[in-house]
Amino acid sequence: MKDLNISARFIKGVGPSRLSTLNKLGIETIHDLLCCFPRRYEDRSRIKKIREIRSGNFETIKAKVITFGDHMSKKGMNIFQVAVGDSTGVIHATWFNKPYMKDKFKIGQELILYGKAERYNYLQMNNPEYEVLTGTQEDFVHIGRIVPIYPLTESLNQRWFRNIIKFTVDNYADGISEILPFEIRKRNDLMILKEAVRNIHFPVSDLVLKKARKRIIFDEFLILQTGIALKRASIKIDLTGYGHKMEGDLMGRFKANLPFEFTKSQSKVIKEIEDDMKSLEPMNRLLQGDVGSGKTIVALYALMLTVQNGYQGGLMVPTEILAEQHYRNIKELVENLGVKVMILSGDLKEEERRRRRHMIEIGEVDIVIGTHALIQEGVNFKKLGLAVVDEQHKFGVMQRAMLKSKAQNPDMLIMTATPIPRTLALTVYGDMDVSVIDELPPGRGGVKTFFFEEKNREKAYRIAEEEIKIGRQAYVVYPIIDESEKSDLRAAIKMHKELAGLFPDLKIGLLHGRMKSKEKEAVMHDFKDQKINMLVSTIVIEVGVDISNASVMIIEHAERFGLSQLHQLRGRIGRGKHMSYCILVSKPKTDDAKQRISAMLKTQDGFRIAEEDLEIRGPGEFFGTRQHGLPELKIANIVRDREILEVAKKEAFDLVQKDRFLRSPENRLIRESLLKKFSREDLALASVG
Repeated sequence: MKDLNISARFIKGVGPSRLSTLNKLGIETIHDLLCCFPRRYEDRSRIKKIREIRSGNFETIKAKVITFGDHMSKKGMNIFQVAVGDSTGVIHATWFNKPYMKDKFKIGQELILYGKAERYNYLQMNNPEYEVLTGTQEDFVHIGRIVPIYPLTESLNQRWFRNIIKFTVDNYADGISEILPFEIRKRNDLMILKEAVRNIHFPVSDLVLKKARKRIIFDEFLILQTGIALKRASIKIDLTGYGHKMEGDLMGRFKANLPFEFTKSQSKVIKEIEDDMKSLEPMNRLLQGDVGSGKTIVALYALMLTVQNGYQGGLMVPTEILAEQHYRNIKELVENLGVKVMILSGDLKEEERRRRRHMIEIGEVDIVIGTHALIQEGVNFKKLGLAVVDEQHKFGVMQRAMLKSKAQNPDMLIMTATPIPRTLALTVYGDMDVSVIDELPPGRGGVKTFFFEEKNREKAYRIAEEEIKIGRQAYVVYPIIDESEKSDLRAAIKMHKELAGLFPDLKIGLLHGRMKSKEKEAVMHDFKDQKINMLVSTIVIEVGVDISNASVMIIEHAERFGLSQLHQLRGRIGRGKHMSYCILVSKPKTDDAKQRISAMLKTQDGFRIAEEDLEIRGPGEFFGTRQHGLPELKIANIVRDREILEVAKKEAFDLVQKDRFLRSPENRLIRESLLKKFSREDLALASVG
């Protein structure tokens, strides 16, 4: 068996300089070369007669060399030309500044050429790909076949790299070990792995390429899902939870004290959380709900259950504004029940921070709310029973793990108002139980969404002015703080001054990320108390801010925001009983920007928005799996390859159910592949979402 883990420098044509460039692409071994899959393909297999080719098209022809030679242009450029012909005509192939080309050809030699056909005074191809005919069509590398195009840097060219891959595949593909048990291959009609690798690089037909891709994609998903299945089994089997009691005096008083009733959807989710918390397995649950659906009160219910059972609860949020808002709202609901609530923010003076940390450590505090300050060194809970993370997409997996590590196996509740499309829930959150709040509390006035081009901006401000006249408030959001960041964009600081001049009778506030926490807090207090009519802001108000009297959201340069950001911003309004208006002011130039605007106008359903966002951006950008402690996918795409993902997930979970530690001989190579893809730390982290 050939060793695939030896350096790529042993491949013919790879010298020290090229090896260094390959290393920068993450290619160090022969195995890495075999697994550097093409980004796309060009079908150069259809060979035409010269008279059949069309000017402006990329074409493949077979012809004989009639004559060749080179000359210097007036600007000193070497121009080398070959005239080739078949029984139907002649075409000229031209290469620039490549004088060595004259040593490549002989009169009467038969060539295959591929390039863009163009007609000036005569038919020609500039810098075409070529092969000299010496063997059968199967021996072709660059033309006369379906040709792989690789993701390379500028310092590597496709022709050289293709030759390197061809040599590697021809000489080393036989050394690839089959990792899948025969039964899984048979059940899913999967190609043998070594054949899949051969054909993903140099497919003999479209059908064979499709089968090769299916096999490689299946393997990527199977390894990913097996890692997730192992983590899920670890949480369910190996870890011990607290087994909380559900009923008690505190919960009775808390429920009686609430000024509203839970929706059916909230009640269903509360039942799921109760079932988790009374079991002896730690809760590991993702709570999804659209903006304004009432996730926070459900999280508070879980926190109160924890407190009733003698434990502390921690709530981590992404911004100081949101921490302050949650602190005020939660304190108002539970302080008269004897529950001690504390906020731990980043801008506390050292002495006060030490005092609060001490109170947490000796158990004088029941519920602690904070940002990243909650996971800093020196914050130690006496008895943390539940860790809640709000707006999880704002935190990396390491941060969530640090909160969880403040106790032994605490219950974990992750909340998101950016709904996770089902395909992502299968991957990024595959080891978690998922709850969904899919209805809004009653009595909401609804939101209408409009799109105005920049030239019609005044209409947007007229709507805001009319709403303010009847006692409402408005947000105006900009993508940047000041113009030094990006000169072609309107910026929050400058526009705050302009709007103050435009509406002298209105109180215009300003909020952005460079302000100190106390300043931001004061502005939000004034806005909530209706001392500010119009709030000019950056994206800092994207998450969680709840001002029910605000009825207008004007988003300037809407094309600069992601779709989920636009949806989150729209979620800041429509929280009261009156009708609200979200106005997108934009001049979208790209197709993606137009798609985002169109999606906002079409629907207010967060799950549909999330699916659209995933389609527009692709899974990598939507939710980089690196952030979640999961391996990257090389060619599998969770949107495009959804069906293969579903099948691979089932096979993976069945594998782990039958062979918990993958110790049987037929699963040994899956286990080895898993440990190469997941670090042991990744496997430990996947359980925190």
